[in-house]
Amino acid sequence: MIMNKSQADNCMASPSYYFNEYFKGQQASDLQSCYSFYTHKLPCTHYITRACNLNTTNTSIPYTMEAIRNDFPILRQRVNGNPLIWFDNGATTQKPLSVINTLSQYYREYNSNVHRGAHTMAVLATKAYEEARNKVQLFLGASSTEEIIFVRGATEAINLVSQAYGGANIQEGDEILLTEMEHHSNIVPWQVLAKQKGARIKVIPMNDKGEIILEEYRRLLTLRTKLVGITHVSNVLGTINPVEEMTRMAHDYGACVLIDGAQAAPHFKVNVKQIDADFYVFSGHKAYAPTGIGVLYGKKAILEAMPPWQTGGGMIKDVSFEKTDYNSLPDKFEAGTGNIADAIGLGAAIDYMNKLGLDQIEQRERTLTQYAMERISCLPDTFVFGNAVDKTSVISFIMKGISPVSIAKYLDQKGIAIRAGHHCAQPALRHFGVDSTARVSLGLYNTKNEIDILVYNLISIHKNGV
Repeated sequence: MIMNKSQADNCMASPSYYFNEYFKGQQASDLQSCYSFYTHKLPCTHYITRACNLNTTNTSIPYTMEAIRNDFPILRQRVNGNPLIWFDNGATTQKPLSVINTLSQYYREYNSNVHRGAHTMAVLATKAYEEARNKVQLFLGASSTEEIIFVRGATEAINLVSQAYGGANIQEGDEILLTEMEHHSNIVPWQVLAKQKGARIKVIPMNDKGEIILEEYRRLLTLRTKLVGITHVSNVLGTINPVEEMTRMAHDYGACVLIDGAQAAPHFKVNVKQIDADFYVFSGHKAYAPTGIGVLYGKKAILEAMPPWQTGGGMIKDVSFEKTDYNSLPDKFEAGTGNIADAIGLGAAIDYMNKLGLDQIEQRERTLTQYAMERISCLPDTFVFGNAVDKTSVISFIMKGISPVSIAKYLDQKGIAIRAGHHCAQPALRHFGVDSTARVSLGLYNTKNEIDILVYNLISIHKNGV
């Protein structure tokens, strides 16, 4: 039985009612472990839920969940007749009203190109644009705004580093170390560079829990190692890698370290100085900001020594037909007109996360991740990938005999958005012998009630198919 909205409005289903009605006529033995989990391990109040009411209060954040969710207009949508449940935050996050209003205000009130303009609109736009850069600097704990480069996203940032830094510093026979769990965006640019230069890529392996094997990493490091690429949080496993320790180990061999923070920056505080990262990248759209804006952090001394990647207006100091003098940081790496509106929107998104508190967001999302892991793992014929001790916000799973795409399509009919596929992390999935998973990825507006509704529908899939 699947409760419709009317039934949900009129009854509060206890665990016993919920399962007895749903599995009416079935032998209980095949689902005994899952049934026992819900009826004996969990307080009833955790599972009793109105399927149509997604707002709960979380006392660890000084804002009610109702208030937070009301900040996101899209969450009021109904999809296929059901309230939208957005579990695709690893692909992109929804945007709070403050970000939407900031974009609208820019285009309504002070749309202009930045820098070098003497008129009032240019001054206003430049001020907002550079204030956004300052917010990013503080958000990452960087030393200076000169170390903050605006780009289209993490992918562009990594390509910039691979071609500008790698092109100048990696030679034939040098080695690039990448973890087995990297996103394709932190693999393919280095493959291109390695082919151009005659360098070698070596893979840092992980164990079956989805954790880096540090002993193997240590063994792979040599004086030939010139760069190490590490994902801070795996987009397919949720593993939080020990980037500070791994950076220190790489620096012992004189290697440079690039950290892909696309799945980390929205979920907990990042301090690039504490990590001692040489480069750190993230995408705005995965951190409640607009699409088309991202950040490259680089240590000032390294950025100053690097040649520019793209050339043109804005990144020059003086041009003649004989030679060109390049601009100082950060302009040296920002050729042409940047994504002004969305950079300002990124600043507004950072303001929003800071208002809620990154520590509080982290605490709540870790609790929610554990809640989801426990409930999805207990489902029959369901396997969850990634059981690292240090993990957040991502749960990837498969169900026996049912393709991830079929799971995603079924859930979509119930208003639940998840991602299905290889998640641009094929080497990581191949480690586990699969080429596709269903992925639930959490954000600051998700609730336990939403997870309960997800699990309820996964049980329906297991019992009835898709």
